[in-house]
Amino acid sequence: MNHRHLPAWLEPAPDSVVADNLRLGKWPWTDAVHLLWTVWVFITPMFGGGFTLRWALITLWSYPLFILLFVMTLVASRRNAPLFALAMVALATVLLRSYPSGMNYFVFGCVMLRYNRCIGMRRYLLELVLLNAGFVSLAWWIGYPWQAVAWIPALTVGIGLIVNVERASSEKDAALRLSHEEVRRLAATAERERIGRDLHDLLGHTLSLITLKMELSRKLFERDPARAQRELAEAEQIARDALAQVRSAVTGFRAADMVAELASAHLLLESSRVHLRHSPPPPMPAWIECGLAMVLREAVTNIARHAQAGEAVIAVRVDAGAVVLEVGDDGRGGVSANGNGLAGMRERVAALGGTLRIDSPRGGGTRLTVTVPLGGGGAPMASPVSDPDLTAREARA
Repeated sequence: MNHRHLPAWLEPAPDSVVADNLRLGKWPWTDAVHLLWTVWVFITPMFGGGFTLRWALITLWSYPLFILLFVMTLVASRRNAPLFALAMVALATVLLRSYPSGMNYFVFGCVMLRYNRCIGMRRYLLELVLLNAGFVSLAWWIGYPWQAVAWIPALTVGIGLIVNVERASSEKDAALRLSHEEVRRLAATAERERIGRDLHDLLGHTLSLITLKMELSRKLFERDPARAQRELAEAEQIARDALAQVRSAVTGFRAADMVAELASAHLLLESSRVHLRHSPPPPMPAWIECGLAMVLREAVTNIARHAQAGEAVIAVRVDAGAVVLEVGDDGRGGVSANGNGLAGMRERVAALGGTLRIDSPRGGGTRLTVTVPLGGGGAPMASPVSDPDLTAREARA
């Protein structure tokens, strides 16, 4: 569905009910079918009071306001949606003395309080009990007959439990879809391992060939020096070709580290109902990638555990001779300089020879920026496989 013509305040949040429906391939306003129950707003006067002018005037302004609050619970973020549900409860409470139809707004508010929230059944039932106790007590004090209000607790608890089960089922379906994505990621990992085994087989054959040529050149060194030199040259060329293939393959395998970490971040955050936006990482040195992957893991874990965010953004780019990792969220912010595992991240970044900057205003989310210069001093010592040219230079020396 195209939302370009909607006002900015009606744009669905990434973790809203409407956004969830879009990700599931549903019509975004599927939940609006529940508005059919508002027919009771127009039926209630038939049971007492009648369709008076006062009822009509109150309905003219309160019903559109209720519809707006209903829509906002569907498009608002997980953090803000309960506020609009409570606003329905407040609207019904304000109108209770002069507008019995407003009791229907109260029922909707109690039911929508469970929408787009990850809370347990026990807590939700406690909230329903407290809200109903206050509302029924107020109605009794105003003078409503007990027959008129007795159905309110039964209705809110009954429908609330049904909605709770529906939402729990929906969350399990989402977790199942994420597990399917995890299976695909594990399949890709298994494929890389298979390629690694094939590469090992290739290296075994190549090294065997080099060994044979070196043995032959040693035997021919005195009898046929020219042919011995040719054998050595061929062995050198074979070694260089093998080196190029190994470097290319190892770079590809190690480049999957950041890709795999992004996949894990997506799994963790989406299961915590935090929408993640990210793009594929660019090529970078393996020693930088491995270090940044660990920093990214810690940052994502902090978002899932502490940020109370609805959306997160991860960006990796190569800019001005440095690799830049940016991790941001729209959570509560207020992260201290060394809190929530940031000290460990600073140590990792320092080992890479880079810098880490935190921007976390209270209530304004958190933005973490890691900058690691290419070719900096944090690179680990080369192994014989990763830099065999060093041995070649020593041999020529």
